[in-house]
Amino acid sequence: MRRFEMVKKHSDFDDIIQNGKYKKNRAYIIYNKVNEKDFTRWGIAVGKKIGDAHVRNKVKRQVREIVTANKKIFQNNRDYIIIVKKSILEMDFEEMTKLLVELLK
Repeated sequence: MRRFEMVKKHSDFDDIIQNGKYKKNRAYIIYNKVNEKDFTRWGIAVGKKIGDAHVRNKVKRQVREIVTANKKIFQNNRDYIIIVKKSILEMDFEEMTKLLVELLK
């Protein structure tokens, strides 16, 4: 995932969450909204309930890797916000991948 493909601004996060559609399962909530750009952007949110900073950073790296490996599933010209739930701590990488891919189909 390249830098220009990331949603960074807090105002963008709020806009996508408030005005976008969402899907959820036991590990993720994914909001999406159409954008005016020629590419897809992603934002990943991991709350403090997940754990300390090193745990949250590890989860973000894993989710980023899943997104990069499965870019073809995402629709073009959309912004996605992926919110990670606490149940992610009980899963291995394969299960995390499976749940995220199922949610996007």
